[in-house]
Amino acid sequence: MMDYQRFEDRRDAGERLGETLRERGIDADIVLTIPRGSLPLGRAVADALDVPLDIVVASKIGAPDNPEYALGAVASDGSVWRNEEAFRITGADEAYFEREREREAENAREKADTYRDGGPAPDLTGKTVVVVDDGVATGSTARACLGQLGKADAERIVLAIPVGPPETVSELRSLSDEVVVLETPGGFRGVGQFYERFDQVSDEEAMTYLELAS
Repeated sequence: MMDYQRFEDRRDAGERLGETLRERGIDADIVLTIPRGSLPLGRAVADALDVPLDIVVASKIGAPDNPEYALGAVASDGSVWRNEEAFRITGADEAYFEREREREAENAREKADTYRDGGPAPDLTGKTVVVVDDGVATGSTARACLGQLGKADAERIVLAIPVGPPETVSELRSLSDEVVVLETPGGFRGVGQFYERFDQVSDEEAMTYLELAS
């Protein structure tokens, strides 16, 4: 028997997340979301809170023989999170990690520039920022993004996610002022198991959510 409620799709998850944020009285100034898959959620949350939507970008650093297994992640400004346990398990060396960190940081910068069409990043000084992801497992990209935002002079940073394992959510609380999460089930295998539909989102589709007016 499931101990959690599944979301129909990312839009449904975003609408539920936006409603919960409103109920909690989160007085946001801007919503930032992590491309690509989180843009449909971010759009729904930004619409619910009636604030602008923008992005914060990080790229996963994959293990030498398994790119899907995250050694860590790096944000577009170079802020990095390293998964020490994964580092030990895979036997990756420092030279590999540094080489991949530089490459993925450049990828993150290019993605941010593409999504903003060369425009500037928003000024977050003194603002309440809601960061939206479509779910976390290890939370590698979310951790790197929160590391970047920690340098941005924001007044308050709230991480909003539909679902994540309890241990990851607990660790993310130390990197933000508040974490709003709808489901923290046990038996966590992957974010997709908590969605009826969890299709890949292309860059082209994701960027359309940024173009929509709140």
